[in-house]
Amino acid sequence: MMTGERAVVLLSGGLDSATVLAMAKDQGYSCYVLSFDYGQRSLTELNAARRVAIDAGAVEHRVLRLNLEDFGGSALTDPSLSMPESDSDEVQEGGIPLTYVPARNTVFLSLALGWAEVLDASAIFIGVNAVDYSGYPDCRPEFIRAFEAMAALATRQGVEGKPIRIHTPLIDLTKAQIIQVGATLGLDYAKTVSCYQADDEGRACGRCDSCRLRAKGFEQAGVPDPTRYQP
Repeated sequence: MMTGERAVVLLSGGLDSATVLAMAKDQGYSCYVLSFDYGQRSLTELNAARRVAIDAGAVEHRVLRLNLEDFGGSALTDPSLSMPESDSDEVQEGGIPLTYVPARNTVFLSLALGWAEVLDASAIFIGVNAVDYSGYPDCRPEFIRAFEAMAALATRQGVEGKPIRIHTPLIDLTKAQIIQVGATLGLDYAKTVSCYQADDEGRACGRCDSCRLRAKGFEQAGVPDPTRYQP
């Protein structure tokens, strides 16, 4: 237990990041939660993030606005790209999923790093996963290690010998294992939204990659799926 230390926790409002927040809290960190309105199709996940942050007893929750839709290049931010709804149309040329948002985690972690320095926090938690989303280049352990090394060189805390650590507790877990961890910690997954194209009420489409992985995870975990689906 590391009671008293501060951590910045990245929270999208989805299943994975909510589990990471519960884990950080369970480890005794004072959690400062950071979410992003980055031009994604579904904004109901931000409403979910607010609910999850409150339930977790976050010290503070901030939502930053980024205009990543100005760049596009992802099915999550560019309405001209069709949302993949099957394994066959999920991957684009080069093996990278169409739902990959260019440099998203690099941008998110950089901003989290800035806030962590202001807070004198010792850690950043992020829910990247290299099992279910192995096609995302910014979810790999190599990326996290490289970013952590860069952060140690680029920050006051780093050069003073107190580098901020990047924690990725889900990186090697399956979706089922993640759900089992969250269930053990008493996390209410009914309050999370994972769907890439949820409606205004937060109901999932049931067809996108995120929905399919989530449903399979609950089934394999043997945990009742509380997800609300669109008619």
